[in-house]
Amino acid sequence: MSAPLQANTILILGDSISAAFGIDKAQGWVSLLDKKLSHQCEAITVKNASVSGETTAGGLSRLPSLLRETKPSLVVVELGGNDGLRGLSPKVMQQNLQRMIQLSKEAGARVVVLGIHIPSNFGAAYRTLFDQAYVNATQAEDVPLLPFLLSDVYEKPDMMQEDGIHPTASAQPILLTNAWQVMGVEVKKICPTLALAP
Repeated sequence: MSAPLQANTILILGDSISAAFGIDKAQGWVSLLDKKLSHQCEAITVKNASVSGETTAGGLSRLPSLLRETKPSLVVVELGGNDGLRGLSPKVMQQNLQRMIQLSKEAGARVVVLGIHIPSNFGAAYRTLFDQAYVNATQAEDVPLLPFLLSDVYEKPDMMQEDGIHPTASAQPILLTNAWQVMGVEVKKICPTLALAP
């Protein structure tokens, strides 16, 4: 049986961080990605299916229809933060992440995962299990992981909105640079003429 024909589409399956919560959507890192690629790879389409408040369970439930609709070449999973903020099971989160990776691969797409850290008030033991869920899922399925999408942003108050959870508009180019560390090589497989520098 031949693999399904893929569109040159990048599917972003994320939560409020990728849905540009609290800022103009055009300023969000996914929109900046779309603009970047539109100049260098006109054939690539970026589909942002991110929803504020989304958990890994919610993303998993929505993914099959999104895969059918978009037939993506690359799926970027940016989920887990809300699992952590709700104190949900890291083991279930890992299972959900692995299943999303598996479904994406079965649909013919490559996958990268963008991780997040949760605040220190959740306790060291839970935070360790939470971080390890990303590592376990991506290692088991052999896909790239960016451990912390908000690196170089979260510790800078002027880069974060008043809620202390969501980055500001000025932080979005840094988020794109961070995400590009794991996305760049995969996107270049879709668009060989792409410059790998962010």
